[in-house]
Amino acid sequence: MSDSGRGGQFYWCTRHHRVETDANVCPAKHVLGPYDSAADAENALQRVQERNEAWDAEDARWAGEDR
Repeated sequence: MSDSGRGGQFYWCTRHHRVETDANVCPAKHVLGPYDSAADAENALQRVQERNEAWDAEDARWAGEDR
């Protein structure tokens, strides 16, 4: 992710289900990001799902539920 704080950032809006830029981004409570590319923003929900599944599996292993 870019940390420049200027332009070139993309967000996934969970309210409108679209990629948004700094020029038209919704309030923070409705977006994921920032991302460096529109493609990364567009895949944000898939990434969230993959991470949640991995974390759930790790939680289950830690709790001993994987036996």
